[in-house]
Amino acid sequence: MTPRLTSRIEVSALIRTVEGRGGHGMVLAKGDGDAGAILLLITERGVPHALLERALTISGDYGWRRAGPQNIADYQEINPYIEDRRRVDADLWVVELDVAGVERFTAEMIAMG
Repeated sequence: MTPRLTSRIEVSALIRTVEGRGGHGMVLAKGDGDAGAILLLITERGVPHALLERALTISGDYGWRRAGPQNIADYQEINPYIEDRRRVDADLWVVELDVAGVERFTAEMIAMG
C-alpha cells in the first residue's frame, strides 16, 4: 500500500488541475481534511456526466471508479444519491469539476488512478 495525499490536498490539486485546463472546480461539501472519502461530480457546461469516487483497488492503492446511479443525465438522479452518501458518511467530500472534453477527462481520471 502506498501513502496517499490528504483529502484536502487532493481536492485542492484536482480543482487546480481542472482550472489549468480552463474549467472550474467547486467544493459542494467539505469532509474530513485528512482521510475523508472524495466523490467527484464531473460536468461539462453544467451538464452532469459522471460520478467518480476515490476507492481502494485490489492492489491496495487508491484509484478512481464510477459511482452512483447509472443514469445521471440530470440532477434528479444525482442529488438523492449524494444526500444519502452524506447522511451515511459525514466525512465525505463532494466536489464538482466542470471541464471541457468531459469524456476524455473522466477516462484519464479512471486510468491514472
